[in-house]
Amino acid sequence: MKKVLGIILGGGAGTRLYPLTKLRAKPAVPLAGKYRLIDIPVSNCINSEIYKIYVLTQFNSASLNRHIARAYTFSGFTEGFVEVLAAQQTQYSTNWFQGTADAVRQYLWLMEEWNVDEYLILSGDHLYRMDYRQFVERHRETGADVTLSVIPIEQRRASDFGLMKIDSAGRVIDFSEKPKGDALLNMQVDTTVLGLDPEEAKQKPYIASMGIYVFKRDVLIKLLKEAPEQTDFGKEILPACAKEYNIQAYLFNDYWEDIGTIEAFYDANLSLTKQPYPAFSFYEEEAPIYTRARYLPPTKMMDCQVTESIVGDGCILKNCRVHHSVLGVRSIIQAGSIVEDALLMGADFYDPHIEERQTVCADGEIENVPLGIGANTIIRRAIIDKNARIGCDVRIINKDRVEEADRESEGFYIRSGIVVVLKNAVISDGTVI
Repeated sequence: MKKVLGIILGGGAGTRLYPLTKLRAKPAVPLAGKYRLIDIPVSNCINSEIYKIYVLTQFNSASLNRHIARAYTFSGFTEGFVEVLAAQQTQYSTNWFQGTADAVRQYLWLMEEWNVDEYLILSGDHLYRMDYRQFVERHRETGADVTLSVIPIEQRRASDFGLMKIDSAGRVIDFSEKPKGDALLNMQVDTTVLGLDPEEAKQKPYIASMGIYVFKRDVLIKLLKEAPEQTDFGKEILPACAKEYNIQAYLFNDYWEDIGTIEAFYDANLSLTKQPYPAFSFYEEEAPIYTRARYLPPTKMMDCQVTESIVGDGCILKNCRVHHSVLGVRSIIQAGSIVEDALLMGADFYDPHIEERQTVCADGEIENVPLGIGANTIIRRAIIDKNARIGCDVRIINKDRVEEADRESEGFYIRSGIVVVLKNAVISDGTVI
């Protein structure tokens, strides 16, 4: 694995995850109470003994830079690093990244300096656990120029993905982006070729790209330099070179979730609370998910009822009820409040004298609303971003069952019926959403 360079694509402006991406890059969005999205592919790399990792991004990269600098420092006796490469003007290009392939192309001069055999290209907004050693091994065994990681898909979901067709040797011979009707039926493949048992192959006769690739070093350099007008791997570069190059499929038949939308992000977080076995577990000793060490105090709960929930470090919960929710680090919930089916991202800091202060209400003064969730407040089916100040007697319940709303001036959005309170927003006492 010393001969593999990891390249994580941080994505564009993250419009589908807005407003969570208003003040941060998509890979820096908090996840599961204490992590960030970027921790997933970086941890997968480290667990796979890949220690040279670049993260490409171009929007709001300050918090991402800070997180990576604090979380990932390798010994000075290794070549290991995790480094953010933001879009910039160079002698090679004066443009922002135009797509996944263009992002890599603009930093190819830097990546060519490393003496590696393969480039492993990953996405920064997926939730999954994968040993890339097996992926790279399969790539080398088949003598492939490019290997794509794919998941088997049943027919009802197939038209939501970019699909591929393979021959009897597992070589990719055709691509189709979100096909429907006859075009969809034409993309059926025999997935037993990739290792599925006949019964499962019958249920899942399609294979979809995960947006994860291994390229031979020289092949990637050639493809990017020969066709500078092609800016995207999945839509342009790979379909165009399928006849000329040996493109192989590698089957990943485990939990994988693209969390690029608010609804998918919300569902993926809350699914972690399931018992006895969540779809994705952070409790795997053999392959842990790493993040920044914060050295926070333990969580304190005073006369609370907490069920089916994940509670991060350093929280203070007073006489409240929490059900089927994820509470991020330093979450504060005052007495009499109810939090259900919600994701609270917590806070980056504590208010002064937080332990001494009794439950206080701001009496309508918006500047006096303390950090966290005020007394006698109800929050259901919502995402509360970091450092939000929610007053007393607030109802965040989407009472009118609105599906979509842009109310940024009032401190929130509604996406797919989920209320998203902005980072640093202040919701005054008695507000009903």
